[in-house]
Amino acid sequence: SKAEMRHTCRGTINLATANITVEDSCNFIISNGGAQTYHLKASSEVERQRWVTALELAKAKAVKMLEESDDSGDESVSQTDKTELQSTLRTLSSKVEDLSTCNDLIAKHGTALQRSLSELETLRLPADSTEKIKQVNERATLFRITSNAMINACRDFLMLAQTHSKKWQKSLQHERDQRIRLEETLEQLAKQHNHLERAFRGATVLPASASGTGGSTKDPCCPAKGDLSDEDDDNEFFDAPEIITMPESMGHKRTGSNISGTSSDISLDEQYKHQVEDTKKEKRTRIPYKPNYSLNLWSIMKNCIGKELSKIPMPVNFNEPLSMLQRLTEDLEYHELLDRAARCESSLEQLCYVAAFTVSSYSTTVFRTSKPFNPLLGETFELDRLEENGYRSLCEQVSHHPPAAAHHADSKHGWTLRQEIKITSKFRGKYLSIMPLGTIHCVFHSSGNHYTWKKVTTTVHNIIVGKLWIDQSGEIEIVNHKTGDKCNLKFVPYSYFSRDVARKVTGEVTDPAGKVHFVLLGTWDEKMDCYKVTQGAGDNGGEMGRQRAHEAEESRVLLWKRNPLPKYAENMYYFSELALTLNAPESGTAPTDSRRRPDQRLMENGRWDEANAEKQRLEEKQRISRKRREAEAARATEDG
Repeated sequence: SKAEMRHTCRGTINLATANITVEDSCNFIISNGGAQTYHLKASSEVERQRWVTALELAKAKAVKMLEESDDSGDESVSQTDKTELQSTLRTLSSKVEDLSTCNDLIAKHGTALQRSLSELETLRLPADSTEKIKQVNERATLFRITSNAMINACRDFLMLAQTHSKKWQKSLQHERDQRIRLEETLEQLAKQHNHLERAFRGATVLPASASGTGGSTKDPCCPAKGDLSDEDDDNEFFDAPEIITMPESMGHKRTGSNISGTSSDISLDEQYKHQVEDTKKEKRTRIPYKPNYSLNLWSIMKNCIGKELSKIPMPVNFNEPLSMLQRLTEDLEYHELLDRAARCESSLEQLCYVAAFTVSSYSTTVFRTSKPFNPLLGETFELDRLEENGYRSLCEQVSHHPPAAAHHADSKHGWTLRQEIKITSKFRGKYLSIMPLGTIHCVFHSSGNHYTWKKVTTTVHNIIVGKLWIDQSGEIEIVNHKTGDKCNLKFVPYSYFSRDVARKVTGEVTDPAGKVHFVLLGTWDEKMDCYKVTQGAGDNGGEMGRQRAHEAEESRVLLWKRNPLPKYAENMYYFSELALTLNAPESGTAPTDSRRRPDQRLMENGRWDEANAEKQRLEEKQRISRKRREAEAARATEDG
């Protein structure tokens, strides 16, 4: 439409405001003075001059058109808005007229007052009275000058409002129309995608299920639902309220927990005590199944574009029943890699296992598209696996905005791991970027080797339309601060046109001189292999030596392989065996432990409506507490 002509797409430079500069005989530059710059090269100086001349003429025309469009009436403004604007201007004009009348009256009365005061001065009065009269006269004059200045300022404001109101109204109306069009388009896309998914399932799934044996092979923990309750149903889009409430009957259909469906009058603390008794002896292997709800994702996310994820109030429908502190603890799932690294005599071999441990921390994310609960300030999570696995771990949420957590883990096998992670995230409409900031430290006690590295960016795709999927991208540099050895890992981002294996990770282990000793190859969701680089005659660690290492299968060492997921993991948020145990109630934990968080416990038990209400209560309580601390800090600052 004509209204869109002034608002161009990304990558466009408006000629009316463009800077055209000549660089040399054949090169010239077009720039908008900001983010967009084009460097252009002509085949000859004559051709360059023809282009520059043509662009300068076009720029002059564009400037002229812009001025004309500014002077023209606002075609995109509706008649209602015009009437409202004219009414406002009329009101402003009448008010200024009233002020003008008041000004005339003030001037008239001020003149009369000054004349009376002048007459008083001619009378024979005591000397001190004459002085007082002069002061009153000066103040009256000053008052009249001030009132005149106020009237003039009001008149200037009215003229300014009349001049700019058309531009403001036009811009506002255009932005409003653009927003409505965008919402309608995206909602239409979501509905079309839903129809396509239904048609696809009707064409492919129904015939296969019709020949099945019904529900005889179902797991007893699965809620009573139809045979087609696969994970794709979670991504259907329907018109639904922003917070999905659950029928009470659904909340009671849960197993794997000793809380009965009729025990709603028992407090959460009492329920927690009952559960602790059953989890002291053995670790649990399952949790209540995730209810299968359809959700209108767009109705919640449309107002969140460009915001940080931690500041978006989200219902538990998008969560998994674990906190971010518990997700951080999941990094220790493959702790045996660090145990093996601690036994290595060679620091370069040790670095290979540390690199494999770094990659292994992403293996749980491949199917985990739900977000963990944002921890409350001061929330903790303790995991004591000293007897079973030889390590113990403690996490604490040390900052709320920005969200930051501190994590410390010790092992009796000779290593200590600590990290301080700040999570920053941005919702971009089509995808969500999660950028962990902070450094991870790993120290081996016997050798004193101290390694550090940072995490890569996680991206969640198809937020609005399509099936959610996760990708990891970026580079990690692992440094041994004692020896100077380094490992550079590259997480290759997914590309539709690439022939490489998906989720590929490559790496090289080098000594302080930059000489490559090991090459790492694998994927962040399956396994990592290590190849020793053998130096042949005539090559000094170059590509020939590395190629031979890949070809020599006997030099390959499997560093890490992902553990298989538990049975029916697709119904339990794709949790690993470790993740299933993290929220199990345990005795002796702190009152601030994530396991005691009521909204998270309610969600795990399938009572999502109560979980949403409890989550809102806790977040509001935390907001009030933060405001109180900020007020106290402000008062302390004022007091020095």
